[in-house]
Amino acid sequence: MTGTIIITGAGSGIGRVTARVFLQAGWQVGLIGRREEALRETAGDAGALVLPCDVTDAAAVDAAFDKAVTRWGRIDALFNNAGTGLVTQTPDEVDADEFRRVIDVNVNGVFNCARSAFRVMRAQKPQGGRIINNGSVSAHAPRPGSIGYTASKHAVTGITRSISLDGRPFNIACGQIDIGNALTDMAEKMTRGVPQADGSVRVEPVMDAQVVADTVLHMASLPEGANVQFVTVMATNMPFIGRG
Repeated sequence: MTGTIIITGAGSGIGRVTARVFLQAGWQVGLIGRREEALRETAGDAGALVLPCDVTDAAAVDAAFDKAVTRWGRIDALFNNAGTGLVTQTPDEVDADEFRRVIDVNVNGVFNCARSAFRVMRAQKPQGGRIINNGSVSAHAPRPGSIGYTASKHAVTGITRSISLDGRPFNIACGQIDIGNALTDMAEKMTRGVPQADGSVRVEPVMDAQVVADTVLHMASLPEGANVQFVTVMATNMPFIGRG
């Protein structure tokens, strides 16, 4: 199965790898991110639709989705992937503005894109589509010093559950992929050592981000009437089970 998909945070990391996997699989792909140059680098010569915008700007997100609809006629899927984090700090050390920034990107940004996708998918004919949210193993158990990121990813789970319920009458499916230690620039620090719950700092196993992209492709390619509600994809030996 192929179709049309918008991928956010497509200028780097998991978003870039996933976009290229979908393009190779024959999908029409729209790339959302703040840096147009990075999006064009992701697209290469594959003909992806470059949609530079800030996911925290609801009007800009609406305009990007409308541009995709004008080009394709419909949107079959959204990979709601854009996100950010904070340095490791205990709650008393976290700057309130930095906490607000993480929530703005990881929660409000996810909502803005899901809202636009839901609007399009509800109105198009045939009605429906699929929204895949990027959660995290931090949606289940926190790392030390990660209150902003952990809170945001728990909120993403709430968004996923709500859309799954509210989307039923309109044939809109929603699922979530919770990722642990996919090797991207954001996770490179795992290979040098990160704080553990026992106070130590240790190197953690990582996995190829291609595994994540292949899983998202599988989720998006399911037949109508089937959905992966939640899936966790992680480096086998990372300290997740037992850390909470």
